[in-house]
Amino acid sequence: MDYVTLGQSSLKVSRLCIGTMTFGVQNSEAEGHAQLDRAFAAGINFVDTAEMYAVPPSAESYGKTEQIVGTWLKRQPRDKVILATKATGPGRSLSWIRGGPSGFDAQNLTEALDSSLKRLQTDYVDLYQLHWPARNQPMFGQWQYEPDKERGGTDIRETLEVLAGFVSAGKVRHVGVSNEHPWGVMRFTQLAEAHGLPRIVSTQNAYNLLNRTYDTALAEVCHREQVSLLAYSPLGFGFLSGKYLDNPGATGRVTQFPGFAQRYSKPNVEPAVRAYAALAREHGLTPSQLALACCYRRWCVASTIIGATTMAQLEEDLGAWDVRLSEEVLAAVDAIHLRYTNPAP
Repeated sequence: MDYVTLGQSSLKVSRLCIGTMTFGVQNSEAEGHAQLDRAFAAGINFVDTAEMYAVPPSAESYGKTEQIVGTWLKRQPRDKVILATKATGPGRSLSWIRGGPSGFDAQNLTEALDSSLKRLQTDYVDLYQLHWPARNQPMFGQWQYEPDKERGGTDIRETLEVLAGFVSAGKVRHVGVSNEHPWGVMRFTQLAEAHGLPRIVSTQNAYNLLNRTYDTALAEVCHREQVSLLAYSPLGFGFLSGKYLDNPGATGRVTQFPGFAQRYSKPNVEPAVRAYAALAREHGLTPSQLALACCYRRWCVASTIIGATTMAQLEEDLGAWDVRLSEEVLAAVDAIHLRYTNPAP
């Protein structure tokens, strides 16, 4: 396993991060603990979770993932685990979370962090992230900015000042964002530098063969501003494994929770997946190996967040770390990307 420093922080994280959002619904506590143990045995030192999890979000599953991570974390040497969690943002009809968060203000963030720390059974998190922006922007399958959907939200400087208080209190080591766009990353970095506030060290965004929107403007911004990419959904909700091509009813999150994968319901997703799957098999790889290896070794990806519901899936995720793709394969991947450009933004 290789390790990398996030942004301008002191956090040295593994190039693979273990995602946990299935813990509490699709995976039991025992299964979650087994996944964490296996990941750490493979050299992973980085765990990502969120107060909103497990998914799909509901009042019944809220906080369960952090609780499961917490019971595992309790028996680990705390300084050997890089722990990341996320505060829920506004505008997603999650009324069971603080009545539906209105923004990233002091009241919402303080309650969110303190509750997360209690569930995680720790007195600090290494990376505290804003799960999605408080402002209006396209995300989770939306593909264009719509100014008529503007809504009120917490000013970014105000949010950074709240986060600064958490850092000063020792509750948070570093801060990051998630599902961000270039304007947001620039504002966070500019305001931090102008006012002596904590600098974001990472953005956690979807990144896979079906969604490389990061590769243009956001890649440049993050490279120049030294903000690391934490890539989530490297298998595109399982679509890039190819399992839904011949069996649309295959067991998985997509079939278990209808309507939960709107990002992957767009017209060019299936032909793109077929093309990538054919390329993989042509070169003696599984579709999953191709998709994962492309993400793992991409120059702009600091750490890839992997997730699994079975140990067999986790083993394939881990095994793909050793796959090296030839220049021929990478050129073919780019050719498919140009034919089916970002079908699942």
